[in-house]
Amino acid sequence: MLKPQALSPSNGIFSWLKANLFATPAHGLASILILWFLVFSVPALIEWGIINANFVANTGSECQQTTGACWSFLTHKYRIILFGIYPFDEQWRPFMVVLLLIALLVYSAIPRFWHKSLIAIWLVVIMLCGMLMMGGIGGLSFVETAKWGGLPITLILSIFGILFATPIGILLALGRRSEMPLIRSLCIVYIELIRGVPFISLLFMASVMVPLFFPEGMSIDKLLRAQIAVIIYVSAYIAEVVRGGLQAIPNGQYDGAKSLGLSYWQMMRLVILPQALKVVIPPLVSIFISIFKDTSLVVIIGIYDLTLSAKVALADPLWQGFSVEAYLFIGFIYFVFCYAMSKYSQFIEQRLTLNHQH
Repeated sequence: MLKPQALSPSNGIFSWLKANLFATPAHGLASILILWFLVFSVPALIEWGIINANFVANTGSECQQTTGACWSFLTHKYRIILFGIYPFDEQWRPFMVVLLLIALLVYSAIPRFWHKSLIAIWLVVIMLCGMLMMGGIGGLSFVETAKWGGLPITLILSIFGILFATPIGILLALGRRSEMPLIRSLCIVYIELIRGVPFISLLFMASVMVPLFFPEGMSIDKLLRAQIAVIIYVSAYIAEVVRGGLQAIPNGQYDGAKSLGLSYWQMMRLVILPQALKVVIPPLVSIFISIFKDTSLVVIIGIYDLTLSAKVALADPLWQGFSVEAYLFIGFIYFVFCYAMSKYSQFIEQRLTLNHQH
């Protein structure tokens, strides 16, 4: 692979262009097409998004008179987009939940905080978030889950989906490689069945079909059913990724662990799984990013995630016609979280590589 050369007075601008942008005819054609696209698109985007944009309009009719973006729509509707139909006067509660969850993720991502007390911190934050969102105690008014929405829903579904699906997926991967035929067959059927159907089908099953199997008068909250569907779906994909990591471990590692007298679970916990999980960090993070984005599909069963909350904001007759601004806003939110996950996975890979070298 050709590596970009640094621009310096010794080689000159033309040498740099030849080495980095026009090294081969294919590179040259790709560079020309990309430059052509940037020349025609970037000025137009700047003109639409900044120069001709309206940042101070009080009504949609004022924005209709401008030829650029109406960012005033976001200043008036950001609370609906971020928190859905949660009671307006109580929206400080989901705001605090978002801050707590983000702070928890950042705290958990710092290696020097990786100790047993982290489990207790997670439990405390989870209970605190539940009390804030639902209320009914401590003087907080009760808010049913049907009114939850926006960014808190996206974070809850993705964080807890990943949190519970990861250990289940690891157990499924171990079960698929088990020497016991019944356990191996059950794990194979589960994994192949779940991976063979779309996520939307699981959401429909959780929302429509599952309540039919309960006795009359008994039901499970819709949000909880969606969360279970996320966990079931993600665990099957994690299982296959982890299985690939287990197969990448040389047989000598298994033999060496057995020669030390380690039991099966000790061998997996102390020797095999740490190596296997290190190998599959990139595909695992890809699954995490994918499920964070796929939580937007819960809109089809009437849960107010970011996408449906944006639609609610756009339904206001005084602010109709600004869907581009709304979807750019939620797209930016998705990008920030997905990019953070991607960069953090690179950090973990580099850290593990350095630790292995030392």
